[in-house]
Amino acid sequence: MSLAFCGNDNNSGAYNVDRGVLNNGCFLDALTVVPHVFLLFITFPILFIGWGSQSSKVHIHHSTWLHFPGHNLRWILTFVLLFVLVCEIAEGAVSDGYESPHLHLYMPAVLAFLAAITSIVYYHNIETSNFPKLLLALLIYWVLAFVTKTIKFAKYYEQGVGMGQLRFCITGLLVLLYGLLLAVEINVILGRRYMCFKHPTEVKPPEDLQDLGVRFLQPFVNLLSKGTYWWMNTFITSAHRRPIDLKVIGRLPIAMRALTNYVRLRSAFEAQKVRYPTTPQGPKWIWRALRQAFGRPLMLSITFRFLADLLGFAGPLCISGIVKLLGIYFISSQEFLANAYVLAVLLFFALLLQRTFLQASYYVAIETGINLRGAMQIYNKIMRLCTSNMSMGEMTAGQICNLVAIDTNQLMWFFFLCPNLWAMPVQIIVGVILLYYLLGISALIGATVITVLAPVQYFVATKLSEAQKSTLEYSSERLKKTNELLRGIKLLKLYAWEHIFRDSVDETRQKELTSLKSFALYTSVSIFMNAAIPIAAVLTVSTGLGPSVSVAFASLSLFHILVSPLFLLSSVVRSTVKALVSVQKLSEFFASDEIGEEQDPNAIIPTSTGHNNKYQAVVSTEMPWAIVSGYFTWTDGPPTLSNIDIKIPFGQITMIVGQVGCGKSSLLLAALGEMQKISGTVMWSRKRGPVAYASQKPWLLNATLVENITFEMPLNKQRYKTVIEACSLQPDIDILPQGDQTEIGERGIILSGGQRQRISVARALYQQTNVVFLDDPFSALDIHLSDHLMQEGILKLLREEKRTVVLVTHKLQYLPHADWIIAMKDGTIQTEGTLKDIQNSEPELFEHWKTLMHRQDQEFEKETVTETLTMLERKNLRRAMYSREALKTEEEDEEEFTESDEEDNISQVLRHRATIPWRSCGTYLSSAGLLLLSLLLLSQLLKHTVMVAIDFWLAHWTSHAIQVDIAGRNCTMSRSQFSGQDGLHSSYLLVFSLLCCLGIILCLVTSVAVEWTGLRVAKELHHGLLNKIILLHGNFAGENDHIPATLECLSRSTLLCLSALGVISYVTPAFLIALIPLAIACYFIQKYFRMASRDLQQLDDSTQLPLLSHFSETVEGLSTIRAFGYEARFRQRLLEYADANNIASLFLTAANRWLEVRMEYIGACVVLIAAVTSISNSLYNQLTSGLVGLGLTYALMVSNYLNWMVRNLADMEVQLGSVTRIRGLLKTEPESYEGLLTASQVPAGWPQHGEIQIQNLSVRYDSTLKPVLKNVNAHISPGQKVGICGRTGSGKSSFSLAFFRMVDTFEGQIIIDGIDVAKLPLQTLRSRFSIILQDPILFSGTIRFNLDPEKKVTDGMLWEALEIAQLKPVVKTLPGGLDAMVTEGGENFSQGQRQLFCLARAFVRKSSILIMDEATASIDMATESILQKVVMTAFADRTVVIIAHRVHTILNADLVIVMKRGTILEYDRPEVLLEREDSAFASFVRADK
Repeated sequence: MSLAFCGNDNNSGAYNVDRGVLNNGCFLDALTVVPHVFLLFITFPILFIGWGSQSSKVHIHHSTWLHFPGHNLRWILTFVLLFVLVCEIAEGAVSDGYESPHLHLYMPAVLAFLAAITSIVYYHNIETSNFPKLLLALLIYWVLAFVTKTIKFAKYYEQGVGMGQLRFCITGLLVLLYGLLLAVEINVILGRRYMCFKHPTEVKPPEDLQDLGVRFLQPFVNLLSKGTYWWMNTFITSAHRRPIDLKVIGRLPIAMRALTNYVRLRSAFEAQKVRYPTTPQGPKWIWRALRQAFGRPLMLSITFRFLADLLGFAGPLCISGIVKLLGIYFISSQEFLANAYVLAVLLFFALLLQRTFLQASYYVAIETGINLRGAMQIYNKIMRLCTSNMSMGEMTAGQICNLVAIDTNQLMWFFFLCPNLWAMPVQIIVGVILLYYLLGISALIGATVITVLAPVQYFVATKLSEAQKSTLEYSSERLKKTNELLRGIKLLKLYAWEHIFRDSVDETRQKELTSLKSFALYTSVSIFMNAAIPIAAVLTVSTGLGPSVSVAFASLSLFHILVSPLFLLSSVVRSTVKALVSVQKLSEFFASDEIGEEQDPNAIIPTSTGHNNKYQAVVSTEMPWAIVSGYFTWTDGPPTLSNIDIKIPFGQITMIVGQVGCGKSSLLLAALGEMQKISGTVMWSRKRGPVAYASQKPWLLNATLVENITFEMPLNKQRYKTVIEACSLQPDIDILPQGDQTEIGERGIILSGGQRQRISVARALYQQTNVVFLDDPFSALDIHLSDHLMQEGILKLLREEKRTVVLVTHKLQYLPHADWIIAMKDGTIQTEGTLKDIQNSEPELFEHWKTLMHRQDQEFEKETVTETLTMLERKNLRRAMYSREALKTEEEDEEEFTESDEEDNISQVLRHRATIPWRSCGTYLSSAGLLLLSLLLLSQLLKHTVMVAIDFWLAHWTSHAIQVDIAGRNCTMSRSQFSGQDGLHSSYLLVFSLLCCLGIILCLVTSVAVEWTGLRVAKELHHGLLNKIILLHGNFAGENDHIPATLECLSRSTLLCLSALGVISYVTPAFLIALIPLAIACYFIQKYFRMASRDLQQLDDSTQLPLLSHFSETVEGLSTIRAFGYEARFRQRLLEYADANNIASLFLTAANRWLEVRMEYIGACVVLIAAVTSISNSLYNQLTSGLVGLGLTYALMVSNYLNWMVRNLADMEVQLGSVTRIRGLLKTEPESYEGLLTASQVPAGWPQHGEIQIQNLSVRYDSTLKPVLKNVNAHISPGQKVGICGRTGSGKSSFSLAFFRMVDTFEGQIIIDGIDVAKLPLQTLRSRFSIILQDPILFSGTIRFNLDPEKKVTDGMLWEALEIAQLKPVVKTLPGGLDAMVTEGGENFSQGQRQLFCLARAFVRKSSILIMDEATASIDMATESILQKVVMTAFADRTVVIIAHRVHTILNADLVIVMKRGTILEYDRPEVLLEREDSAFASFVRADK
């Protein structure tokens, strides 16, 4: 049979041109070939030359750069054109007779198809190289194609071919498409003027693409690449070679930056103000503004979603078509067969489109959500927040961080899920209509079942969200407790209180688990309902059905489609509720108090007039700031400061003194505008410039030491050196591992109080502002450092620069240096003036000061460097660094432990990247126990077997019914057979119903098993961790809650995939051959994706941390930032962090879409192959149509499951990371709490006398380190007061820790009242001593809980202790007295008061041995002298060991021990030592004389 273009029929009608050439159909078809051939011949050489030369070009990513006008329209039209051409080819092939092929029916269409593809490739290359002149070829092509098709169409019309014929419609469509494409082409000429105009338009690429740092190309690439994320290919495959970091992902495009979006939202807010000036600013406002700013992309996303959902219904319809064709009207004509194939191809295209639209919808929604998160700039608001909100606990830093971390994310999620909200009703309605069309009235039965169950689902969903809410509350409470536990761990261990706190954490954890249980229960119910509903629906329908089960498959698919929106409905509703709550919270936050403007613009300070004689002593008349009759408050209560009238002299040193808690710090903050002003004015001489402010509680950035000091100022080497010298920071810097480039962690973790304070003061000195506020800069410094700082820093540096200094201090010995003194008492000004003025006007106050000053002056004179606090800090730091290198943990560095761990890991990361941590998975599952595990696995397997069985039975039944149907039609069956068939039908139904019920039950079992496993494991692991918590942070259990769900999904999707592929291969074995290349493709896609996904996930997490810590940092340092006037810089930094986090999130989204699109396409191929093979099979091998339906239904499911499988694998990897970390922690060695004696063998009142014998004691921090105490011998009689002093690193603190066995005693012993402490259980030992540490630690709770967590003593004793500690008046005034609340970290008390509470705590525990480790660092002199007396009187009969940094505190001790390098240098009574000429102690004190 020879081929001929017009067919070789013998009647030469094909070549008949009697009625004119144009009336010959074949000639017309030949004519339409011309334009296509023309295009192929012209463009191929250009493309080849272009591609050849492109390799020599440097490959910049302007390959994406510019879109010609009508770019997207052209792509869309081309896609439609290709689809229509495929239809034309198919139509030609089908309508052609098979005796002799008429090529002219489909060959032109094939050429047109090739030409269309060529045209778009050609266009793309011209566009990227920006060479529009070459578009001429396309212009000519569109004209020719349009003309030839129009002629053909006109001729058809003449010959009376009408709408009834498919070919007529196709030709008409093609004419339309070519016409539109021609219009697009002409539009490009008009837009770019590249021909027919003299001056072509100059175009620049968008700003983003000129900047090579932008690697996120989604907004700039062409439509095909946008839809398939093609541009991500190189990005994802490169992740295999090197990990993805911030450098690789580059910067955000301008339109997506936080600033752009913030401005967008801001203007939406402003527009609201203009439109509704009267309405109050509530949540409604925020919603309106959001709609205005981000409404358009959301609408786009929703549109995509609609299209995808409508296309989703093509699947079931095509299946029903294919099954029908093969089934009931079984004709052996080829025509229908061809149509079945056509349907298969249609199904394929519908799937591709649907998936592309769906992913596009997801992507747009998520991108909008991410943009929104960038725009919700809570930050600007934070910068204007009232400090009072913070200190009074109305708003904690935690809550504000939650707004950022949780609430904006809730809104973002709401935006992600928003399209679902609109798409669901549509899906459900269309689904029901189609079911009705397929099944008639019985469809409504099924639909009713589903709708009846919907409210149940809604109920479950609301319950779920309630459970989740309570779980979250408990979790955050537990985390807060855990964090406190870790912060105060040293104190807790020294007081043997770990168990109390552990129990309190456990108690919260129990509550959390209870609510988790209900959460798990509801989750399992909802999972179960999702699986059960479609089965139930099909069951109800099929009972009503007769033998017309041929539609059963279509309806099964439809029910599956219907369930997913219902399932999603619950989560969407939940998300909507959460978003509403979040917006409510945000609107409350936006409405909270802001700081007022600092000063009344016209209030300028008057120069001194006659009646100001009080100020005549001050030479300069210029006042930088003053307060006139000011009343200030923190909360709405009585004013904290009242009747304040002060003026601060310019360029001089003003000191503010007064007792603890009299409002000195408040005065500074009032001047900075941080307090709420009730009345009066704060005046600044000019506009208030920046003020260098060092707050009492040092505030450090999470940055290097240099950055903390220069604080955004350029580094001036000389000045920096001077400042470092003045603050004596050099020795500390030398100890740090990277010198002043060392990162000091969040809140300056690795530094001690004094070091942090000196850095904060250094920052104030370094800044070149006119006014400097120093709030108690000496509190944590010892005498020599304070002196040095006063002389070098304040008197020399600041005075020489004529800066106005306001200094709050307790160190009265510096008063003679002050040019002006303000004495405060109980929130008012007691007196002010120069020291002389006060001596004259307030002689008794002056005398009081003098006695205190004298006591201080004794040590003021000392030149000899006594062992100082600083030295101790440096020693601690050195020890920390040393042990950090040794990588061992000890009490001092719990925090560091985590860090060093992570540093180690980085090197291993690259080795581990390619493997999945299955071992952790094992750890995870094994904690669940055998029974649960086996239940889990069995139920999963059984469930899937039953599911497949149901479908098989359905297929079997269908084919049976069809045969019966055909036989009935051919009237071959007798009556009796027919009634038998009825019985058979009911037996089929019975088996079917049984299987369905079994399936439903198994669904329930598996979902419950999964959730319980998860709970059981979380409980086990958390419990194990908490017991080890003494060694490390327990921020863990939160992370586990997702693992069970992920595991379940993973196993479910894997099993489903396997069962689906199994069923298809069983139906059509030929399918297996086609499966191989698909499987290979799948493997590589998932391999690359998992790597990239893990990196991006980590990036997303790691970029979120700096963002959050920046927020909490800002909240903590609000007053400092505002004093310095650095709001704008911090805002800028925040924008950078936000952008970094957003770009990571965007890439993660794009990567997920990349994977999903690829997987969906593979799934579509599976469907196509399955359809074609099973159709052919059924035609040639008489495969029953039921099985064909079964195969196709399963094929449709594959693509979904493939996706889930890979995504879950990737998630699983990330989540198992936390289990891996826990495994590491559970292996660490805890302290041994056991002693040789049991607790009962220790005498009840031990130690009664407090006699201490130290024999040949040697101590080290760890078996790998050098000893810190060597062969120490000492004897302390009962009731003695012993002072220990010595230089840096002489081992004093270690000496005190040895009593508590906090350090490793490897030689010698400590015998107290006849018992060797090494033999005692740790708990008992530590519970019998009391110690006061240098850093005061308070826990959140009542005052009573802080003094006596064990609830052992009476209220009387507590009051007595408070009285001794000078706190009774303070506590009396608090609401609730002993039950008044202490906020987290004791923030609502001043530093001095906190230290006094710690003293009271030590008094409450009536132990006969008290150890004071530099307990008076942050207390003013008056209070300190009272304390000295108290220790001597209240503790007269107890043994007191005082570790001293101020030598005068131990002058009247009974015994002094001077230490040097871990050995005892001198050991005697102070008098004796002072008499000896050569004694070190004497040399300390000699300078007094």
